[in-house]
Amino acid sequence: MVGGTTAEIPRSPCTGSALWRGPELAHSRVWEWHLAPAQLDELDTALHAVRVRGTPLLRITADRFPIPALASQLAIMADELENGRGFVLIRRVPVGRFGPATAAVLLWGLGRHLGIPVSQNATGHMLGHIADPHEVRAARPFHTDEADTLALLCLRNDSGAGRAALASSAAVHNTVLARRPDLVDGLYRTHFLDRLGEQAPGQHPCNAVPLAHRAPERFSLRYDRHRLESAQRFPDVPRLTPGDLELFDRIDESAADPELRLDLALAPGDLLLVNNHAVLHSLTAPADTTGPGPRFHALRLWLTPHRPRELPPDFWSDAHSLDGGRGGVAPRDVITPQSPTTRKPHDRPVRTPGPLRPVPR
Repeated sequence: MVGGTTAEIPRSPCTGSALWRGPELAHSRVWEWHLAPAQLDELDTALHAVRVRGTPLLRITADRFPIPALASQLAIMADELENGRGFVLIRRVPVGRFGPATAAVLLWGLGRHLGIPVSQNATGHMLGHIADPHEVRAARPFHTDEADTLALLCLRNDSGAGRAALASSAAVHNTVLARRPDLVDGLYRTHFLDRLGEQAPGQHPCNAVPLAHRAPERFSLRYDRHRLESAQRFPDVPRLTPGDLELFDRIDESAADPELRLDLALAPGDLLLVNNHAVLHSLTAPADTTGPGPRFHALRLWLTPHRPRELPPDFWSDAHSLDGGRGGVAPRDVITPQSPTTRKPHDRPVRTPGPLRPVPR
């Protein structure tokens, strides 16, 4: 493994608003936002504006999705994501009145006020959905996504089939530092993340990146053990050491520790916003798959905030979009009849809807 200069690695505990423990937040509920009737009316007005103009999904901008009062609240939430706890849960998004296509427009419009959408796979899909409990329950444990911000809108969750769990990256860091300070250096060395077959022609099949970056008052982490271990299938990738595997074990155990994690019961209409640098997340569902259709269904958007945190260039490797976004999966400059990989079997693209038809309340 390629090493860094350990003398430059900070070994002091993280501090600040992004350092929290789940049990404490579970009682405070300060991270919940409930939409007021006037804000719900704004959403209806914005959807009507899109409907009247017949604006395709990918051409909807913040200006074309006018929500003046709610936009000011979203700006506060964006600051909370970047400079506060690193996550927000918005309640009462009225998804029950809409079909999936209209809910997709709703999520996209809200997302455009928060940032720039980035691609989620090599075919350039910007908005996907997560469904089928037998696939969701096998989801990866605590990890971060390949973008600055995750927006997850729950459309269906029968009997609480889908549950989310969050953990503060700063708290995980501090736990590892307290218990095994000798492992912390590994966070700042170069590691290799499998691109899972979604690299462009001529690109190496792995990203070579550090797992962590430490600014004076801000800790940023990118962590996906599945991709770290999958990269070992390539012979030119340095072998993971016993210390690396022990570091990963400590991260997994710390994030899943009931003393650190926050468990969330998602309900239809819940919009979960997560800063991937500050918060690790996991999504699970029970093994019961009886019934004709999926018990859990959510839409997912990856975003670059309008004011993203400063990070070194190698933190995101070479993944940047043409309109200023960063992270995500760089789309291939080719036309394919279907997704080139099966990297996320529970993720499927949402088709871009045409003009929307009115949906009565």
